[in-house]
Amino acid sequence: MENKGFYGNIPAKPHELTDRITPQEKFITLCHLGIPDIAANSWRLRVEGLVDHPTTYGFNDLKSFAKREVESVHQCAGSPLNPTAPTQRVCNVVWGGAWLADLLQPCGIKAQARYIWSFGSDYGEFAGETCDSYGKDFPLERLAQDVLVAYEMNGEPLRSENGYPARLVVPGYYGTNSVKWLSRIRLAAQRASGPFTTKWYNDDVEGPDGEPSGRTRPVWSIAPQSVIVFPGPSGSAADSHREIWGWAWADGGVDRVEVSLDAGETWSNAEVEPRTQMSWQRFSTAWPDAFASSQMLMSRATSRNGEIQPSHSRRNAIFAVQVEPR
Repeated sequence: MENKGFYGNIPAKPHELTDRITPQEKFITLCHLGIPDIAANSWRLRVEGLVDHPTTYGFNDLKSFAKREVESVHQCAGSPLNPTAPTQRVCNVVWGGAWLADLLQPCGIKAQARYIWSFGSDYGEFAGETCDSYGKDFPLERLAQDVLVAYEMNGEPLRSENGYPARLVVPGYYGTNSVKWLSRIRLAAQRASGPFTTKWYNDDVEGPDGEPSGRTRPVWSIAPQSVIVFPGPSGSAADSHREIWGWAWADGGVDRVEVSLDAGETWSNAEVEPRTQMSWQRFSTAWPDAFASSQMLMSRATSRNGEIQPSHSRRNAIFAVQVEPR
């Protein structure tokens, strides 16, 4: 292992996310079990479980499939040990690789299959739990939505800490589901049984009264979220740019973004650009003519299915930035 144990690098804060396509040096990296050292010529991907023809692919086999590219927002779900803590760990990149569906087609998926399990080559201990590998799952019907076995990011080979030589990418799902150093795919009739699908990365479901229902749901789809890029935390109403702008995203896209200039007392609609593939969307609104005093700016996104970014106590809670008067 190049690095054994948890590894994290969050190189960019919201006001530094000025590029539509996030360069590799600003890409978020979180590794629960360390960073394996794997050569491309020794990489193997085993497809097993509810398939007619179990198959093993090498790296040259992977690259023999048609190359696909997907522009996609990529967001960390935050720590599974503190799942309601707000996080803005996000970037937007272009992944290159092969459709997982293309790799699975020759294997013959059996009718009983309902889930796709994925496993990385990393192993070790996380939060007192010993893990043979990092394992996740997602529903089989998601396969048609641009799921990749990626070997490139922004046109360059993956870095070791980002999954070299190949990783899973599930666009629209939190990054925890896009398994790095992908080594095994299993088709199954039920959800995976490992700690990263049972003990961690499941959110409580509220009942009609707002209290916990005793049920949970997997941390799969990215919830609606937005961040203000400009102005930044040292911004002033006297800045030369006459625009408040930022990024908004959600699984399925964002339909609306509102901006508040008074810490959430009132809201007005911002302009939101259409979404490209699975990417984040730029929103903007004009500066007011003047600020009488220090102002707290906020942004709030609504997804296309009507879900609204919450004010607090969620990983996608509203983001705020303080702006000083002229």
